[in-house]
Amino acid sequence: MASKPGRRPKPPPEQQWEELLTFQHFQKTSLSRHSYGYAQGTMRALIESEFSRLRGITYLDHAGTTLYPQSQLTRFMDDLTKNVYGNPHSQHISSKLTYDTIEHVRYRILEHFNTTSEHYSVIFTSGSTAALKLVAEAFPWSSASSENEGSRFCYLSDSHTSVVGIRKIAEAMQVSSVSLKPEDILLSEKSNGAVYEPACETPHLFCYPAQSNFSGTKYPLSWVEMLKSGRLSPMTTPGKWFVLLDAASYVSTSPLDLTIHAADFIVISFYKIFGFPTGLGALLVNNRVSHFLQKTYFGGGTAAAYLVGEDFYVPRKSVSERFEDGTISFLDIIALKHGFDILERLTGGMENIKQHTFALAHYTYTVLVALRYPNGAPVIQVYSDTEFNSPEIQGPIINFNVLDDNGDIIGYSQVEKMASLHNIHVRTGCFCNTGACQRHLKISNETIKKNLQAGHICGDDIDLIDGHPTGSVRISFGYMSTIEDAQTFLKFIITTRLGKADSKLPFQVTPGETAAVTGEPVVQDEWVNKHETGKLGQEDGLLQTELDKSSMTTKETDFHPPATKPGGGLQIPSLTSAATLDGRLPKFTITNIYIYPIKSCAALEVTKWPIGNQGLLYDRNWMIVNHNGICLSQKQEPRLCLIKPLIDLHRKTLVVTAEGMDPIDVPLDENNEKENQICQSKVCADRVNTYDCGEKISDWLSKFFGRHCRLIKQSSNFKRSANKKHTKDSSHVTTASLSLVNEAQYLLINRASVLELHQLLNESDENGTKELLPMRELIERFRANIVINGTQAFEEEKWEEISIGTLNFLDGTILPVTEICDLNIILDSSLFLIPHP
Repeated sequence: MASKPGRRPKPPPEQQWEELLTFQHFQKTSLSRHSYGYAQGTMRALIESEFSRLRGITYLDHAGTTLYPQSQLTRFMDDLTKNVYGNPHSQHISSKLTYDTIEHVRYRILEHFNTTSEHYSVIFTSGSTAALKLVAEAFPWSSASSENEGSRFCYLSDSHTSVVGIRKIAEAMQVSSVSLKPEDILLSEKSNGAVYEPACETPHLFCYPAQSNFSGTKYPLSWVEMLKSGRLSPMTTPGKWFVLLDAASYVSTSPLDLTIHAADFIVISFYKIFGFPTGLGALLVNNRVSHFLQKTYFGGGTAAAYLVGEDFYVPRKSVSERFEDGTISFLDIIALKHGFDILERLTGGMENIKQHTFALAHYTYTVLVALRYPNGAPVIQVYSDTEFNSPEIQGPIINFNVLDDNGDIIGYSQVEKMASLHNIHVRTGCFCNTGACQRHLKISNETIKKNLQAGHICGDDIDLIDGHPTGSVRISFGYMSTIEDAQTFLKFIITTRLGKADSKLPFQVTPGETAAVTGEPVVQDEWVNKHETGKLGQEDGLLQTELDKSSMTTKETDFHPPATKPGGGLQIPSLTSAATLDGRLPKFTITNIYIYPIKSCAALEVTKWPIGNQGLLYDRNWMIVNHNGICLSQKQEPRLCLIKPLIDLHRKTLVVTAEGMDPIDVPLDENNEKENQICQSKVCADRVNTYDCGEKISDWLSKFFGRHCRLIKQSSNFKRSANKKHTKDSSHVTTASLSLVNEAQYLLINRASVLELHQLLNESDENGTKELLPMRELIERFRANIVINGTQAFEEEKWEEISIGTLNFLDGTILPVTEICDLNIILDSSLFLIPHP
């Protein structure tokens, strides 16, 4: 079926937006057989007791991994503290306990899928990918010969990368591989045109997902028996078909009955079901075909006997022991027992989870496809083969792209960034499923190759190339997802695309609840439609105020926002200051100077400040890390903005302050650096050497944030280099040394540009009666070091170099034209620029 942009009814009147987002509307869309919640307790009680860490977060990537409940970890850790588990390959008491517990978990897994050890064996792997690879390596492929055509490997085009990768192993065995579109199999099913020759025993392997990880489409489990019985054949080649079922996505929210759908091989990953442990999966092998698997390598624990100097090896009889090379991850396997126990206690079973998650997906889908712009154009294009009518054919996954009112797709990277600012966690890209992505987004093979040449690879944020999407957005629900999660997401789409931000709606996304305070502007500038912006004169009273009584004259001009280049980039229009028309270099004034001693914390505004080797002295020299040494940002910890660092150059002290806390001093110098713990951290994919600032400041920060934190400082003997920048003299190249900044020594913004954004924001307010964000606060959101009083919005995009006194800058970096010691940047300093030629 074709991808569906949704029906095109008349856009609902404004008063109906309120109704769409009510719980009553949710109940109307959720048919009685699709129940929300569990008899074991309310969803609110479940979240408060098991997932309190989700407070302020809307997590919608359960198809990536679901989340573990607190009680699962508590019981597992209690188990570990009260028992001694030895290596299961030993024979002593603690090892026997481990072995017996593992065997019990195997039985529990089979029970979960309504089967027994009489019919299936469980082989533990590192995940579903490893399980797929195991089948590929052990399958008894038959190479083509004069007597027969050899084996075939067939797979659905809507398959995970790990399935498609099997074809390389098949190729090494001289076996042909063929991908089939879902509609081809469905047509074959209807025609019943199978070629079945009982005398031909050539083994073929067909792999398909029980549920698409791209769209949530559930493919018929009835195919399993039809393929095995010969009533359905992917190809006309005679032989015997074996079925490899990729159940990783399906079993995360749906029950699988192997008594009814007895596939030959089933692969699963347990983190999809429980959230913990990760790195553990299983291959379930039908005992009727286990003897077909041919193993080459043998590792520890798999041999009944072998000789070192002679080619003699006898494998163990148990298929599990034969294929589990080395010591399995036995503690993680023990954790599964608690996962099954807790999941059953919290939800009552997988059937309840299936109904609960589908109710949320069905409701969200019905609202999304109803969203319309005033001109009737859809806001969302959904990629699905169903209309979310039944959980038997559709899982709790919604794949889509956001459209503008002209029907053009807005890049998924922009959507994800905006969602992150609202603390909504979604997944974007092609989700390791290129086949489904191509099919739904209508991307040709040639386009995939051209996109690669253009620099796009799987998993990056290049979302549009020549105006065409390279991927999409995916949301997915888990057993602990709530109606509030769905409403928050829908509210996000409505407010950012339709501007319905008034208080009449049933709930409100507020920075204090679900939107993180970040170092980036929490605004809608990336979403402003380029066709909607009118001409905005710049010579008005507000501009005159914001230019801080600049003596420069400005020329009245019309501003048009940057147009979009093919590929989604910005095409900056030619902007030339009036002062350059007579050939003179334009002159500007610095209006504000900010430094940020501790990365992601509050700014320190100064009127004069020394220049260091890495930018403004002590700018972003420190950062706060969590217990794992990971740098905290305001996206994860909004209260970072309440930490106010001060620097006393005379006392050589960093003073850290926060409301409700006594100030604490941290030395600026590094005399004791060698005595402190040296560690490595990461900033924008760069490894940096740092040292720990001690226990006192750690205790202070931990008390303030309510969790363990530490303050670290970049080591003085460590040099982190920025990307090389070329000056207009191509023979001269400079490499800047960076502190803990993201990419440049200095960040500069133009008040005229911020003012333009300020005006656009205020115009986007429906009532126009309130200032959405004060100008000063908007400037602070950009966290710049230097603020200037430019004359035209976005003219700084055309600058190649700027000069402040004796300092010359190129793309945020000081050019090595002078010694920097004893130099300062001073408020009200003049600034000169050299435009791009």
